[in-house]
Amino acid sequence: MAEKSSIFDMIGPVMIGPSSSHTAGVVRIARAAIRILGELPTEAVITFYNSFARTYEGHGSDRAIVAGLLGYPPDDERIRTAFDHAAAAGLQYTFQSVGNASTLHPNTIKLNLVGPGGHRVEVVGQSRGGGVIRIVEVDGFGCDFSGSLHTLIIDADDVPGSIAFIASVIAHDDCNIATMFVSRKGKHEAARQFIETDTPLPDITLGYLRHLSWVHRLTYIPTLE
Repeated sequence: MAEKSSIFDMIGPVMIGPSSSHTAGVVRIARAAIRILGELPTEAVITFYNSFARTYEGHGSDRAIVAGLLGYPPDDERIRTAFDHAAAAGLQYTFQSVGNASTLHPNTIKLNLVGPGGHRVEVVGQSRGGGVIRIVEVDGFGCDFSGSLHTLIIDADDVPGSIAFIASVIAHDDCNIATMFVSRKGKHEAARQFIETDTPLPDITLGYLRHLSWVHRLTYIPTLE
């Protein structure tokens, strides 16, 4: 007689195993990072913290993070052979581990990435279970977004009224802001806005925001798989 399946056996992300925290979430952190970089990296320094530092090899998180850096989704069969694909793609990577970072979430990863043209980013992400992630830091700027919504990252001067102005531009597209996180180095210094929206922003709006004199860089990340 076949065993009966319960609803608890069926809930979870479509993914390559063994674990949603150690595989699906890890892939999504990497996929968010390459969207922030704006291209596939040629170099990566990957640091696993706390629980991940002790288990990343046994649970396949090392293959999962490399697969995500190659742009593979969580259910891609190539995750199992990601190291081979990385070698073919020319991706150079190094693993590091820190087992006792008490201020960080147990499942934390830091990615230092370099693109083909030399552009660099540093991204810190957390795998929260069930494939859910949080990106909590980008280039030293604190943030908090999941990749499950459309995400806008704006590097700008810390000018008066900038936050309200950008929110107004987005509102005129009938696009609802779900979350906004603003981080800055200091008063009137470099600032970074992280905005999650329920619906995608049109190209014309993104182009307009990019051409504002006080906006230095804009990165748009559609919903992650």
